[in-house]
Amino acid sequence: MTTSKTNPGNYFEDFKLGQILTHATPRTITEGDVSLYTALYGGRFALQSADSFAIDCGLQAAPVDDLLVFHVVFGKTVPDVSLNAVANLGYADVRFLAPVYPGDSVQTVSEVIGLKENSNGKTGVVYVRSTGTNQVGEVVLDYVRWVMVRKNDVEAPAPDPVVPDLPDVVDPENFVLPPDLDLRDFNTILSGSPHFYEDYEIGEKIDHVDGMTIEEAEHMMATRLYQNTAKVHFNQHMVKDDRFGRRLIYGGHIISLARGLSFNGLGNACLIPAINGGSHTAPTFAGDTIYAWSEILDKADVPGHPDAGALRIRTRAAKDTACKEFPDTTEGGTRDPSVVLDLDYWVILPKATVEV
Repeated sequence: MTTSKTNPGNYFEDFKLGQILTHATPRTITEGDVSLYTALYGGRFALQSADSFAIDCGLQAAPVDDLLVFHVVFGKTVPDVSLNAVANLGYADVRFLAPVYPGDSVQTVSEVIGLKENSNGKTGVVYVRSTGTNQVGEVVLDYVRWVMVRKNDVEAPAPDPVVPDLPDVVDPENFVLPPDLDLRDFNTILSGSPHFYEDYEIGEKIDHVDGMTIEEAEHMMATRLYQNTAKVHFNQHMVKDDRFGRRLIYGGHIISLARGLSFNGLGNACLIPAINGGSHTAPTFAGDTIYAWSEILDKADVPGHPDAGALRIRTRAAKDTACKEFPDTTEGGTRDPSVVLDLDYWVILPKATVEV
């Protein structure tokens, strides 16, 4: 007798509106994970780099980088949500709700909040809201993403289309910063940047100058670090006959590269309280070199934190194209083909002047 005990993953027709998915494999984030993350992306933000700096800012220790938390929480969802994905399409309403420190454990639950079959009848878009909690049940991250998933049976009937109504921007009133965070004595010499919140203007554009080339081994190590099992990132034998014929780079890898590059120009952007939205606008492959530039979209005070201000930033990452000309759209109004990431998010910076 032959039986199968393996997990083939969910196909589009397997998802149901309101379905709750409790994802396997809780994950304790260790100092080793933090060191590997730094080795992969070269992050230099002082708050996440040194316990001493974080303690001077009121925290108990250096917190785990916000995006490392995002990737680990995201990785839990892949076997149930996107194992059979064609592509991860976007994010919205991403809120970081509690700091994570080395030694904390996270796990994830998702709810299916939208479904829409594509016109080709072979794929569909699944919308999920995923919630990451720590070992005491405290929510550390909550976000929505949507992903294009293959159908296993193209004859399976299409569900009634439901596309969730999502906010364009996370309101700063809904930010949740660490309660003990105190940026009044933020040391700009040790942080490596002299620029405070007041130094940035709406409409300002910043070329982050540096570039990083994606190596195949680094990408695969990073994706395994997050326990992301999506086939399109690992299985060259499977994808050799697909549209691109190559493994795709995990979109989160590009986000972290862009965040690491953004230090040059935004070195005091010490926390990410929210991501308003993001899309992976073109595929990226090993050997591509990533550059990034940012535009200041808005500025806001942070309720309860007169020592901090929030910048709303739109960061574009481009492959094999330096960003001194700020690539975005072509003269014809279409997206510049070099742009691979368009990310709209908030960052927290210290204020130079604290009003009492």
